[in-house]
Amino acid sequence: KAMCSGKLQTGLLVAGYFVYLLVGAAVFQVLERTAEKQEKMAAAQMKEAFLQNFTHLTVAEMEQFMKNLTEAIQNGVYPIGNESQIEDSNWDFSNSFFFAGTVVSTIGYGTLRPKTAGGQIFCVFFALFGIPLNIVFLHRVGKMLSLLCKKLGKFLHEKGMRKKKIKFLTLLFFLATGILVFLCLPSVFFQITEGWSYSEGIYFAFITLSTIGFGDYVVGKQPGRNYFSYYRTLVAIWILFGLAWIALLFNL
Repeated sequence: KAMCSGKLQTGLLVAGYFVYLLVGAAVFQVLERTAEKQEKMAAAQMKEAFLQNFTHLTVAEMEQFMKNLTEAIQNGVYPIGNESQIEDSNWDFSNSFFFAGTVVSTIGYGTLRPKTAGGQIFCVFFALFGIPLNIVFLHRVGKMLSLLCKKLGKFLHEKGMRKKKIKFLTLLFFLATGILVFLCLPSVFFQITEGWSYSEGIYFAFITLSTIGFGDYVVGKQPGRNYFSYYRTLVAIWILFGLAWIALLFNL
């Protein structure tokens, strides 16, 4: 009975956690999308004006243009290429979900961030409740994984292995598989999808899973690269399980 209620609790927690992220993503999308579209239109107009007058701009006007351009790029607006980019939103659902995930996991790359007052205030409350929820979720997933560890240990114990050796072996096993599954393999995947070098992939994976999140490398962000549609959602799921694996390592 205890086992059954435990499973139910876990199921509810996982479902609640994902619903929290999905709702958060939807709210961020609603709050931020329009403002972003206006920003993109303004950047496009600025570029247009520059291209019409760039032969006789004063130094001051040129400086102002550079300043505006830098600001636009820092806000995730790249006035490169044609008009179609105005339609591609940084706040589409996949991006918003990815953002919500980086908020609750405290990675916070800083490349996508709320710029409207509503979005910023919502972000405060979303993080306030989301971070503890994320910790509970990771702890629970870590616990489930450590139950697998115990089963493995029991099996080896029955085979006549010593307790200390078993502890060492399970730790080694989870360390090795984790490094392979969460660092080495994803880095190959990033190398192919992002065109990074393998060492950049490893660096990105580590900076992400350690929740440092400098934001110098972020997935799915390079203008002009074609990504498949659920790419960032997939990466968000990799992050969650990677964080759970790290929680498990601390447990062990």
